[in-house]
Amino acid sequence: MISIRNILTGAAVALGLAVTAAAAEPTKVGFVYVGSVGDGGWTFYHDEARKKVEEHFGDKVVTSFVENVPEGSDAERVMTQMALSGVDLIFTTSFGFMDPTLAVAAKFPKVKFEHATGYKTAANVSNYSARFYEGRAIMGHIAGKMTKTNKIGYIASFPIPEVIRGINASFIHARKVNPDVEMKIIWLFTWFDPAKEADATKALVEQGVDIVFAHTDSTAPLATLAELGGYGFGQAADMFQYAPKPRLSSIIDDWAPYYIQRVQDVMDGTWQSKSTWDGIGKGMVAIGAFSEEIPADVRAEAAAMRDAIADGTYLPFTGPLNKQDGTVWLKDGEAADDGALGGLNFYVEGIEGDIPS
Repeated sequence: MISIRNILTGAAVALGLAVTAAAAEPTKVGFVYVGSVGDGGWTFYHDEARKKVEEHFGDKVVTSFVENVPEGSDAERVMTQMALSGVDLIFTTSFGFMDPTLAVAAKFPKVKFEHATGYKTAANVSNYSARFYEGRAIMGHIAGKMTKTNKIGYIASFPIPEVIRGINASFIHARKVNPDVEMKIIWLFTWFDPAKEADATKALVEQGVDIVFAHTDSTAPLATLAELGGYGFGQAADMFQYAPKPRLSSIIDDWAPYYIQRVQDVMDGTWQSKSTWDGIGKGMVAIGAFSEEIPADVRAEAAAMRDAIADGTYLPFTGPLNKQDGTVWLKDGEAADDGALGGLNFYVEGIEGDIPS
């Protein structure tokens, strides 16, 4: 005859096994990429961070990713499938994924979402971005000092505040050290299209530009400059394979510490929705080694600006600065706050042309 005691003991053992099995389940983390993991830039460095998550947590975490996801309805479909697969946390790594992320998050309230470079949140959605403009200020200083034609170029992706900040920061700091600098801007309306990026680089060089900034995701601009002449900068990644020329330095995105912390928060049950915007000081933005093509005094100036930005003694958007139409934006000594920078939608004085709608 089976005793009540044996039944209870068996139930307790079974329950204990269930709890142990549940505790052993790894945390599942998904990543949605707008480009290819082999792009050498934006997506490549997000995926490098994903690998560091795996290295840090070992078998406590399982990651997955989908690459080359177009912004729009396809993104929502991919995120939905990922959520249905049982993931605990999803990182969506492009500005155009913002609304699809919010839509899918509303359907899966138990899944945590992290959206890169956007500005919207929800109970289960955080956003995070890096102060890329800090790096572009430094690159602008270098460009202003090194241009021989006084013409610098900017390959722009989409007319969103992030890109407009980058254009303005680059131009402001080039013009500070070289009042004769002009900036030529080409809008591509894509983050990743090596053929278009190469064509834009050629078009800029044909206009007399000898230093090119790229706010797109591939190495095509640097590869094109290597053929045609001129200088450029690594974007979102070091792109060291193009050093010492045409790559002068680079803006490097280091997402790994943030990813590791947010995964840990999910594991600990302490994850909360928040907005994060970190830069050089917090290590989310790094500046690549300065090429010896840059004169020694300019390298020293760029390093000093990097250090001043890192410790907060220099803010790249500090007046006097006017808007493109000549009206005052920032008075002498006045610094733009995060609210103004977050919604920046105009060029500063001296930049020609219109921002496309």
